Order: sequence, then structure tokens, then C-alpha cells
Amino acid sequence: MTAMTDVVSGGPGQPAQEELGRLHIHDRVVEKIAARAAREIAEAGSATPRVLGRSLPGAGRFGIRRTDLDTAGKASAYIEGSVTRIELSISVRWPASLPEVTAQVRDRVRTRVSELTGLRVQEVGITVTDLVTDRAGRARVH
Repeated sequence: MTAMTDVVSGGPGQPAQEELGRLHIHDRVVEKIAARAAREIAEAGSATPRVLGRSLPGAGRFGIRRTDLDTAGKASAYIEGSVTRIELSISVRWPASLPEVTAQVRDRVRTRVSELTGLRVQEVGITVTDLVTDRAGRARVH
């Protein structure tokens, strides 16, 4: 037990805590955490596939991923030091309230990213690219 304390506290002959190393979290890790956290909100899902900045309805026929409430949205993360900014593209189940769903997604993403990475989430920007009806999204359970 004392050896452990010596290593952490930088006792005689041991490195100081600052010298033990640094943790670098890659942007892609934060993006995956954010996308999955957004997916934890039942009314949110993946974004509409886009080509050259335009939505591509019927993309499933060409083997391109469809809008789906069962898969995670698209996320981008920008990290500077211990602070991150996240951009999400999601779809929302119709007729859910967009302000309510995006507020829930924003809160969940901020909480999960902070809990799992220790980063402070400065901003979560959300773009809703599609409204999904039950036919296009999850099957309705009766």
C-alpha cells in the first residue's frame, strides 16, 4: 500500500504524478460516445444520408444507409485541451417535439461524454436532418 502511495505522491526515488504520463483522447472516440449517447434518446436516430450536401431519399436502394431510429446519428468532435465541442446530425421520430428531443439529446451527450472522458463539453450543436414516421423507423410495439 505504501509503495502505491509513493508512486502517486512522488515519494523518494519515484516520479511525481505529473511525470507518470498524459491521457490523450482522440476526436473519433468522443464522436462515437456522443453518437451512441444521442441514440439513448428513444425519439432520436441516425441522420438522413447526404450527397453533396443534399438529403438522399431512397438511399437504401443503392446500398447507402437509410434514416433509422435504431442506429446512431453522425457526430463530429473538436477537442482543445480539456474542452470539447460536438456537432450532431440526427433524425427525430414524427410527431415528437423537436425542441424537447434536441434538449434531451444535448443533455445526454453532455453528461455521457463528460462522465466517460473527463472532458468539459462546451457546446453541442444539433442538426435535425429528417423526421421519421413509424414506417421508416422502429416498428411500433402493440
